[in-house]
Amino acid sequence: MRNEETTAQSALLAGSQLTTKGRADVFRQRERTRLKKVVRAIIIVALIDYLLYRLWASGFSLGMPHFGSDSIFFIPPFVMLIAIIGMPLMMLMNGRSPHITVYPEQVEVGLTDIKGLDNQVEEVMRSLDVFLGYATFREELGGTPRRGILFEGPPGTGKTFLAKAMAKQAGVPFLFIPAPAFQSMWQGMSAFRIRSFFRKLRKAARKEGGAIGFIEEIDAVAMTRGGGSPAVPAPTDLSRTTSAFFGGGDAGNMVNELLIQMQSFDQPPLGRRMKAKIKSWINGYLPPSWQMTPMRAEYSNILLIAATNRGDSLDAALLRPGRFDRRLYFDVPTKQERRELIDFFLVRKVHEEELDMSETRDRVASETFGYTPVMIEHLFDEALLVALRDGRREMRLRDVMDAKFDEEVGLKQTTAYTDFDREAVATHEAGHATVAYFLGKGRRLEVLSIIKRRGSLGLLAHSDEEERLTRTRSEIEGGIAIALGGLAAEEMCLGESGTGPGADLAHATGLAAQMVGSFGMAGSLISYEAVADGPLSKSNLVGKVLANTETKQKVEDILGAQRERVAAVLEENRDVHTALVDALLERDELVRDDILEVIEKAIANRP
Repeated sequence: MRNEETTAQSALLAGSQLTTKGRADVFRQRERTRLKKVVRAIIIVALIDYLLYRLWASGFSLGMPHFGSDSIFFIPPFVMLIAIIGMPLMMLMNGRSPHITVYPEQVEVGLTDIKGLDNQVEEVMRSLDVFLGYATFREELGGTPRRGILFEGPPGTGKTFLAKAMAKQAGVPFLFIPAPAFQSMWQGMSAFRIRSFFRKLRKAARKEGGAIGFIEEIDAVAMTRGGGSPAVPAPTDLSRTTSAFFGGGDAGNMVNELLIQMQSFDQPPLGRRMKAKIKSWINGYLPPSWQMTPMRAEYSNILLIAATNRGDSLDAALLRPGRFDRRLYFDVPTKQERRELIDFFLVRKVHEEELDMSETRDRVASETFGYTPVMIEHLFDEALLVALRDGRREMRLRDVMDAKFDEEVGLKQTTAYTDFDREAVATHEAGHATVAYFLGKGRRLEVLSIIKRRGSLGLLAHSDEEERLTRTRSEIEGGIAIALGGLAAEEMCLGESGTGPGADLAHATGLAAQMVGSFGMAGSLISYEAVADGPLSKSNLVGKVLANTETKQKVEDILGAQRERVAAVLEENRDVHTALVDALLERDELVRDDILEVIEKAIANRP
């Protein structure tokens, strides 16, 4: 199966006849540009050589200029003149495009090196197919090539990585710029920088036969107009004001400029525009039969790519065909894609033979559910640091698991508990673990600890035994029950609960509110997710549910039922809970098999 996928990918990357012909057009244009540079250099060198020869033949000798004794009086006005000229020049220099140009030979990664993004690679290859063969696609087939692609998805999913690989595959320059770099302190300069960027993009396309522009985090300059810019909030009082000359009102101008430039890719350069004006002026004096053919703008072979984590917040005019023709979503990789990424990263990371075993790598792929490619590589880097701290130069599976736990839960913090606090925390966390074991359907107990990490005095880490994308009602109720386990355990063993269950109650309330207001699991099929705007917006589902007396009571009923259920389970399995408390007080932390061993031993000792 893997060989078939590799063969299909190789065939895709080889491209069609359109790609082959287009790539030849690109390199032909590049060769024409090189020859023009050579001819221009020869002419300039010949002119300089001729000028120097004429100066030598006339007896002219070069030397340092001589200033008279009165020249000092000309220095102040000369300095003032420079300052007067320098001020506008400084503003013009501020309007230069702050992009970085990367050429194909400078990019180390190609599309064949991309792992975990098979669908995205296939789609961008279709775009490159048309991009390289634009002449055939336009002139022979009558099509309009794609001008823009929007990459959207969570951070670290490979958007920038894939864009660079596209430039290498296409063999054209790659102009990279983060969107915040467009913003300037001078009013109007932000739009000027955008114009400058597209001017450089068109110039590179004319010289090299094509160019790819990449705007990182485009939402910084392309938010919906009329809603204000989140980067420059409106003042709430008059205690502090800012002069309009120094920006703050450029947000709408930047969006407008992006719209204009993306619609005007074929704007001719200055020299061509001057020739067109001269022709037009001459044609004004000629009869219609003698007039010269007007010059048309040459097609600029440009592909603009933009990346964002907030595609829905972009201005709608940018997303229409003719601007960003294609929206490509980057999701977190699946288990199979994570396994491919693990194989790819471990080739370059020093590791023990244990991590070469297929079962071990499959386990790491299962453990990293929800991880992006960047997060997986970072996990291995942290595992190497764990190995180095232990005096080893090769990482092993235990190092990977330790690094994963430290990243997700936090580093251990040395804290001196009082005897009461230590017992209360152990009672609380053992309650979570007991309920998770008996009521947590499909849950795997990973770590049970009373060691302080971040903001928690203790914790129970548990995850799905298998990679799941949906939840049933019983599973959500099980999640609520696990969250209430600490509260019920404190009440059972200590007589009352303390401040520890605060975060647990917030989590349980959120799950119950989703059951009532979003999932239709409480008798009503009305979804509060349909409310999009206002103070109780779509993002505030809990607020919408709790604001209604009837739905609030349903949430209370769900939480009350699960509290009774949890109390009954803990009372029935008090011996298991007590065994976990004793083990925590003795060892501070239990990991996976240690947790199960304590529970199974307590069950086995029952009469």
